[in-house]
Amino acid sequence: MIDGIEWKVSEGLVPYETALAEMEARAAAVRAGAASELVWLLEHPPLFTAGTSADPAELFNPDGFPVFEAGRGGRYTYHGPGQRVGYLVLDLEKRGRDIRCFVHSLEGWMIAALAELGVEARREPGRIGIWTGEGAAEAKIGAIGVRVKRWVTLHGFSINVAPDLSHFGGIVPCGIAEYGVTSLAALGRDSSMERLDDALKRVFPSFLNNLRDISQAA
Repeated sequence: MIDGIEWKVSEGLVPYETALAEMEARAAAVRAGAASELVWLLEHPPLFTAGTSADPAELFNPDGFPVFEAGRGGRYTYHGPGQRVGYLVLDLEKRGRDIRCFVHSLEGWMIAALAELGVEARREPGRIGIWTGEGAAEAKIGAIGVRVKRWVTLHGFSINVAPDLSHFGGIVPCGIAEYGVTSLAALGRDSSMERLDDALKRVFPSFLNNLRDISQAA
């Protein structure tokens, strides 16, 4: 537990339907006061998810991966082995009822964790996700897609550790065709999932502090 939040790491590949059902059930329990909040780190088998703004013209899927309606915001996203997915089930009633600031804090958490691994990552105005590199080397290394239901958060983020980057060719990732995607492995950084998990955990208190500041300012 970190500040009353369960920290869960799943081994192996978790089917998307299983994760979605567990996340929905946990969110309902959090809202009812029957369960603790949750940060759940996992990997999925290869698949695409469609957000509420997904455009079918941006789905090519030559490998025939399954496609799931996610119910989160955003467009098409790829998940697969070698990508760390983080699902957050947090109660914004007590952590600040400001969705925009929640997303901003989530981006900051990802950027800080990547910095721990020697990657200079950043936000880019007008673009969804976390970016790194300059010029022709500029690419996306992390994605964000969240949903808030009765002020409890669902879904969260993904960071590319060492996935098969060719799989992203089955979609226009997050609707942005002008830039590619990259990973810790492609950048020559430590591509251990455990190292990333450790970095996320180390900087997690700063993420919570940002949410606490939002709540106190409200």
